[in-house]
Amino acid sequence: MRYFFWAIFIALLALLPEMGLPRSWLLYIFLFFIYLAMASMWNLLCGYCGLISLCQPAFIGLAGYALVVTTWNSFSIFWGILLGCIVSALFAGLISIPTFRLRGIYFAIGTLVVPEAMRVIFFLWRPVGGTIHGKGAGYMIKGLSDFPMAGIYWLALSIGVISVIIKRFILTSKMGLGLSAIRDNEDTASSSGVNVYMLKLITFVISAVVTAVAGAIFFMYQGYIEPTGAFSMNWTMILMLATVIGGIGIEKGPIIGTAIIVFLHFELARYGGVSLLIQGILLIIIMLLMPGGIMGYVQETKMYAYISGLVRSEKS
Repeated sequence: MRYFFWAIFIALLALLPEMGLPRSWLLYIFLFFIYLAMASMWNLLCGYCGLISLCQPAFIGLAGYALVVTTWNSFSIFWGILLGCIVSALFAGLISIPTFRLRGIYFAIGTLVVPEAMRVIFFLWRPVGGTIHGKGAGYMIKGLSDFPMAGIYWLALSIGVISVIIKRFILTSKMGLGLSAIRDNEDTASSSGVNVYMLKLITFVISAVVTAVAGAIFFMYQGYIEPTGAFSMNWTMILMLATVIGGIGIEKGPIIGTAIIVFLHFELARYGGVSLLIQGILLIIIMLLMPGGIMGYVQETKMYAYISGLVRSEKS
């Protein structure tokens, strides 16, 4: 019955573009699915594997430029999404060689420089010829005129749902147990027979591929790409906020956190660059008042109420 309920709910979400809803509403839901896919993968990396990866914008930008290369060479958009998946997976495997030698905050710092390096590279390198739009090596994505907006919405819905299913499948498998062991103590996990490097690599690549697909769909909606926005640390801030606010290491955390982030995204848009400062302050407040996030606080409250009820029953 639970799966049936979720199937009906997803089907209703898929019908929203055909119901004549305002375009702004569809944009809210579209961004929710995009951010949800990215936040779910970052929660899988950081919350369950202990990898504080700050290089997710690199996969998003690579997926966007893969769309440019394919569409400018008269291939379909779907080939561009596939190319973005392949390039992101290969790139994740490549950067894992040096970064996996680092742990904790050192791993985070090592991955932090990757998006910035990619931004500089794409400022200097023109992937395809033609007219440059916007800042740096900015390009319009071709072939979008034949692609309906409802189709882009359905792609976003699909990747959002798929990201949740993938995370659920991993966490309920032996791989999920191995990831939890790595997060708790990598040395102990290795001595217990867990293939630490392989599990981290598989998780890192899966996260890169799903994040790349979500990024490609976002740029399909936007219609163009340029280095500053593609490899921006704003993406990292969105992922961290959605995960930490909802509850890091909690399966339903990114869902709650993403809904709040989408709301803040539109409410704080009027403040321009100050919005990042406001989001940073919000992140600090959440970490101080609710270290486990909203879902963590809810779980703690339920557990406290349950224990209190047992104590009262014991006394009576």
